[in-house]
This record gives sequence, C-alpha cells and structure tokens, in this order.
Amino acid sequence: MSINYSEGGSNGLVDGLKKFFMGCGAVTFIMFALVMCVGIFADDDDKKKDVTESQVGLSDMRNDSVQRRDVLEGDPMKELESLTGMPEVKAEVKSLANFIKVQKQREAQGLKTPQISYHLVFTGSPGTGKTTVARIIARIYKDLGVLKSGHLVETDRSGLIAEYVGQTAVKTNHLCDSALNGVLFIDEAYALLDEGSGGYGSEAIATLLKRMEDDRDRLVVIVAGYTNEMKKFIDSNPGLQSRFTRYIEFPDFKPDELVEIYMNRVNKYGYTLDDEAYKYLQDKFKYVYQHKSKNFGNGRYVRNVFEQTITEQANRVAKQSNPSKSELNTITLEDLRKACDFVKY
Repeated sequence: MSINYSEGGSNGLVDGLKKFFMGCGAVTFIMFALVMCVGIFADDDDKKKDVTESQVGLSDMRNDSVQRRDVLEGDPMKELESLTGMPEVKAEVKSLANFIKVQKQREAQGLKTPQISYHLVFTGSPGTGKTTVARIIARIYKDLGVLKSGHLVETDRSGLIAEYVGQTAVKTNHLCDSALNGVLFIDEAYALLDEGSGGYGSEAIATLLKRMEDDRDRLVVIVAGYTNEMKKFIDSNPGLQSRFTRYIEFPDFKPDELVEIYMNRVNKYGYTLDDEAYKYLQDKFKYVYQHKSKNFGNGRYVRNVFEQTITEQANRVAKQSNPSKSELNTITLEDLRKACDFVKY
C-alpha cells in the first residue's frame, strides 16, 4: 500500500495514515505501538545503565571507611615535636623534610637533582600514631611545594575493593581523584593481597600503581600496617617495590609514654588523679606493656581506658546529690581500676 504525502499538505498526511492503519488493521497498529514502546524503554534502560556505571564507586566511597582530613593548621614541625615519644619517627620525618628542602633549593639554582619518591611505607602496630604523622607529612609536603593542597584521604581495603568484577578499578580511580594534590593514606594495605580479596586486590593495586605514575606530581600515597605483613605486601609486586623505597617504623609506646598519653587527656579535660590512682596507672600500664600481644592497641588502648575511666567516674559521682567541683574533677583508684578491668588489651 502506498501513501501520497504531497496532496493536501498536512491533511494529506493524516488521510494517508488513516488509510494505512485501516488497511493494516488494528492488530498491526497495536504491534507497531508495542515495538515503539519497547524501543523507548530499552533506550531509557541503556541510559540508566550508563549513568550507573559512571557512578560506580561514588556511593561505595560514601559507605566505606573513607575519611577526608583537612589540611593541618599551624606549624607541622611543632605538631610533630608535641607528639609523645617516637624519637626515631621524628628524626626520619625531619630528615625527609630536609632532603626535599635542599633538593628544591638545588633545583631552583639550576643544579641537578635525583628523582625523588615521596611515597612512604609506615610499619608498626595499631595506635602508634601513623595516621597523625601522615597528616603532618601531608602539610610538610604542602609547605615544601610538593603538593598544592596537603589534605589527607584515609581509607583501607574496603575503600578500594568493589563488589563486582570491573568495579574495583573505577572505585579506586574515584578514590585517587579525591586525593589529588594531597596524600592518600591506606591503612592495613597488606589486605589488598588476593588472599580473601576474590582476585580484586590485584586490580586495585594495578590501578593504584598506574595512578601513582600518571599523577606522580599530584598524588602521594602512604601505605601502613604491621611490619612483616607490609614487607610481604611490598615484595609481592615489582611496581610496589620500585615506588615505595622509604620506610618509617613506628615502635610500640613504652609504659611511661602510655602514662603520658593518658595524663595528656586527663589534663586536657580538666580532670585530676589522686595519688593512689596515679600509682595504679603506672603499675597497670607497665604490666600491660610487658604482657601485650601483637594486636595491642597502644594509643587506642589508652584512649579507651580514659573514656571508660570518666564513665566510671560519672557513675560514681551521679549518686551524689550536690557534688563539689573537686568531686566532679577527681578520678579515684576505684574509677581507674574498674576501667582497666573493663578494657581489654
């Protein structure tokens, strides 16, 4: 059947369509409409799929352990010096800063400079100040002109590994994008090895290495974890070995340093320890240090003990009808003993 569009302009077109559908019958018309609808919905689904794939990693990053820490304020070297203990760590950071400073000065004078890798490996137990020092180094890098921003993006395996094949690379790229001009800090990085990662760990590592090369002037990566596990992690891939050449070891805090960390919190919040409580604190932390396991939390353990201490103190003081200022501030032996019994080390 032919349709004449030329006669009568738009009226001719309408008449032609009427003749077409009358000739084809109602069934043909219904089939034609169904085909058009299926095509529209299929196209819409494709668009939705494209949008979803382009957003892989964004929602994951919001749900996973990814934290952005703003640029450290003040003098980073003074902040470093104010930290309890870790003399070897402080010396390593100062040496790194001095080296970069002098190489920048040589470069400004037109002198030859070796290629510098700013990426770092932090080794040691949990709670030894690795995240705090990473944030200080990010600020030092900013002050020395290595990085423009100097912020820190902190994550672990869950911030890099996605649920399905092909999504890990996208998720890792989004994470690297968020850390550009700053530092990407990956805690327990050894967990990216493929044992238990479903094969996605290798994809995350390969993507990370590529971004470290492509954005070498804008992205610094610091990986952290237990000493032996991190050595195994770095040795597992030649690309990791070539990019991570500087290690900083974070030792466990000694008993007197654990006491100092605790007392810093006591003073910060205006509490006081009576003499019996202070003596117990010294003896308890010495015992804990001597009997600590590999998973000892160091500073985290001290923080948990302090938080439980003031909880026990509040439970005791709350029973008094009108406590004095001194009673509101004083931590007793019993408060501290209950807290130490409650918190596992």
